[in-house]
Amino acid sequence: MNLKNELKHLDVDVEEHKDLSTFSTMRLKAKGTLITVRSSNALEEMLKIFSSNKQSYQILGMGANTLLSENSEVPYISLKFKFDKESLVDEGTDFILPASLRLSTLTSFAVKNNLKGWEVFTGVPASLGGAVVMNAGTSLGEIGDLVKRVWIVQKNGETKTIDIDENSFTYRKNNFLNDGDVIYQVEIKNLGKDEKVSEVIRNYLKKRNDSQPMKEWTCGCVFKNSSFNENPCPAGKYIDIIGLKGLSIGDMRISDVHGNFFENTGSSTREDVLELIMLAKEELYLQFGVNFELEARIEE
Repeated sequence: MNLKNELKHLDVDVEEHKDLSTFSTMRLKAKGTLITVRSSNALEEMLKIFSSNKQSYQILGMGANTLLSENSEVPYISLKFKFDKESLVDEGTDFILPASLRLSTLTSFAVKNNLKGWEVFTGVPASLGGAVVMNAGTSLGEIGDLVKRVWIVQKNGETKTIDIDENSFTYRKNNFLNDGDVIYQVEIKNLGKDEKVSEVIRNYLKKRNDSQPMKEWTCGCVFKNSSFNENPCPAGKYIDIIGLKGLSIGDMRISDVHGNFFENTGSSTREDVLELIMLAKEELYLQFGVNFELEARIEE
């Protein structure tokens, strides 16, 4: 399928053989085709074309928890819908926002307007859509707690609106998306004001900067936290206990600051990080009998 020819009439940009290393926060070597989509109509029409041609694809947000393939044969879709930040105004109603909006923008807006519950966006280096997909969160809460509704384009190019309820999310996971679904718009709840929100956000950012390697190239937490006999098992703490902090394979190193962060210290490869992940995962199971699931997403 010639993507440029098939999509030339749509509001999209197709870049082939593109260096994608900067599209992942771990900065691993990666190259592939990037399709930047600028409207929901273009997204609908494109997925209809893909469906009729049996063309597979991957969705690419900010790449905060993603390990991209070094040479992907599957095109990546990136949403870049136009949005005027000046239109983000607190009028006491819920907010309908593009999925491509960065959570850092929402964090700043929360500080300015003391929006109750919006502290959950703090410190998550993700787009809104990407955060919803994995129900991203921190010790302050989870994104799913604030989501009221999502709009998606399905694999066949048809749009669908999904109302969120108490069964829509579990830990680091959504329960409503099917393979190929693309979130393009999200409705976030307005829970009113809380004068303590700004202070909570500032304190959390300070704590995070002291306890996580914020200046290094990482993909965020590699493993999901687990539990054993109903007792919490924080992955970073357990990696520290068994002495794996500082362990390196190639230019990939388990952080000395936080054991659940793996750092690219130079020109690390996908193979380096996968090998280090498997080593840590196996050692954690041998030492504690706990099978830690990956929070990082590995693209094929």
